Amino acid sequence: MDKKAKIYVAGHRGMVGSAIHRKLQQLGYENILTRTSAELDLRDQAAVAAFFATEKPDFVFMAAAKVGGIVANNTYRADFIYENLAIQNNVIHQAHVHAVKKLMFLGSSCIYPKMALQPLKEDALLTGLLEPTNEPYAIAKIAGIKMCEAYRAQYGDNFISVMPTNLYGLNDNYHPENSHVLPALIRRFHEAKEQQLEEVVIWGSGTPMREFLYADDLAEACVFLMDTYSESGFINVGVGEDISIKDLAQLIKQIVGFEGALRYDSSKPDGTPRKLMNVEKLHNLGWKHKIELEEGIRLAYQDFQNKQKGN
Repeated sequence: MDKKAKIYVAGHRGMVGSAIHRKLQQLGYENILTRTSAELDLRDQAAVAAFFATEKPDFVFMAAAKVGGIVANNTYRADFIYENLAIQNNVIHQAHVHAVKKLMFLGSSCIYPKMALQPLKEDALLTGLLEPTNEPYAIAKIAGIKMCEAYRAQYGDNFISVMPTNLYGLNDNYHPENSHVLPALIRRFHEAKEQQLEEVVIWGSGTPMREFLYADDLAEACVFLMDTYSESGFINVGVGEDISIKDLAQLIKQIVGFEGALRYDSSKPDGTPRKLMNVEKLHNLGWKHKIELEEGIRLAYQDFQNKQKGN
């Protein structure tokens, strides 16, 4: 990407989009295009068509999506499939219509079958049943991957897809019910410490294994892949290591400084038993993550505290 190229970051206020926006600014890109959801509703086909016709971006990072944790995914099933399909259909199609040089679609590790062999290789896609709790979201993301592949096959569009593992970092969502596991635990431990509670309740059994990538590392990988990767098949982005929810809870407890007990509520769903990415393809291209989990959680907790002070 030329430093003066017009680069549209869709979803620049979310955790991933804001990290990509920061990374592009750090690298000296001068012409970054953004719109808030109030300024441009990506679910609105006519509005997206008008935006692309007027602005004509050269490159698109497709980081806009309706996202949430396990409870939100399971509760708002229709919203998750409808809104994500609408957003990506509009942006990907208009990128084709207006001859965008390259588009990157960001998916999610939940696209893989629930019982797929670990670590998850790219060729495991569509080889088994999905995790039921987030199936609508996963199907929308699979449709986005296949849409990029179809536009490449039929029209020769340079549309690529990347599949990040579980993400956390600056600008994360700390909603009590609708957040992902790591930010949810940060909030829960912080509030328990503030209120001097005797225990913190952790959803599920604590046994599932999860992999976590700091969002700024993902952003660096995205810019790297935008410059170096132009294949039809999607590529995993992760760290290649995982941790149990139980050990994650202990680590966050220690970082936050909560001194009470932990209790596991097994009436809440665990989700997929394990989700570890195979990142050989990415490592072979020459990219590896920089921020390890403990350092990343400390940075995320600092960001959470700053936001609390600002409220």
